[in-house]
Amino acid sequence: MYSLYGVENPLMDVIAHVDYPFLQRFGKTPGTMHLVEYEEVSRLLAEIRSPRTSPGGSAANTTRGMAWLSSVEGKALAQAVLGRPLHQAVPAPAPVFNGAIGRDSRGDEFAAQIAEAGVRPALVRKDTPTGTSVILVTPDGERTMNTFLGACRDFQVGDLALADLAASRMLYLTGYLWDTDNQRAAAERAALFAREENRSITIAFDLADPFAVRRYAEKFRKWIPGNVDVLFGNRDELALLTGSSCDEDCVSDAAKLAPIVVMKTGEKGCIVAAEGRYEAVPGVRVNAVDTTGAGDAFAAGFLSGRLEGATPIECARLANAVAARVVSVEGCSYRS
Repeated sequence: MYSLYGVENPLMDVIAHVDYPFLQRFGKTPGTMHLVEYEEVSRLLAEIRSPRTSPGGSAANTTRGMAWLSSVEGKALAQAVLGRPLHQAVPAPAPVFNGAIGRDSRGDEFAAQIAEAGVRPALVRKDTPTGTSVILVTPDGERTMNTFLGACRDFQVGDLALADLAASRMLYLTGYLWDTDNQRAAAERAALFAREENRSITIAFDLADPFAVRRYAEKFRKWIPGNVDVLFGNRDELALLTGSSCDEDCVSDAAKLAPIVVMKTGEKGCIVAAEGRYEAVPGVRVNAVDTTGAGDAFAAGFLSGRLEGATPIECARLANAVAARVVSVEGCSYRS
């Protein structure tokens, strides 16, 4: 049995601190994700100084967070937030990460590091280079991602690790998968298979990025009902999805699509709609160093709470705590 099966884009993150003029010179919109080709990645890498690398990609970050939350340190945080002993008396089952990497050293590095983090790698090799995301962090801690998908774009329905999915308690997908037809088909197949094979499985979906919602809002609105149990999004994403403007309308309209909706509101925390209730859950105040992976860490905390049988509001408190931990350090790192 596995805790969570995540399928998405395996990326090696290259993180560097820059100023706003740097973003302007390259025509980047702060705080968003830009899909780029390898040539632009090379130009950025030629101009940044002292970068650090780590395995990344949204779902990969979330699976690493799930693995960390089953460690002694992670369980201590969860127990403190939930205010009671955890149900998982024995080590929780590992999460699985499924995606496509290249037959290159960067792919080898990704596979080794994610396994070291406690995640079961279900990775397929492609002839295309491993995906890379150059993450530019400005002085306010905001991150601007420049992503070359590389081998990620070659992921097919046949690359799904269906035996692992059938043995998982949760399935986690993101809107980034809709950027190629073959990845979207794999995501839709994973959700359909999960429902057919495991009626008790929880399917969670993160809208991922405002640009993704602008491109695929109509497709998301058609696909989410009946396929998604927990829907994550920030203010901009949910506004684009629903066409609503104020927070309450965004969340209540999104709740018509999925049973549980969680609106991430940055340092303020989140707003949860579940079981006919609408409640704001305050964030944890920390000194933000780098917001890379904050939303992914948030999802890890929320879904780990569900594995513990916590209420949606309790899950949100844990999600806020895990996200706060990640933004207080550089990169999407869970360990102290």
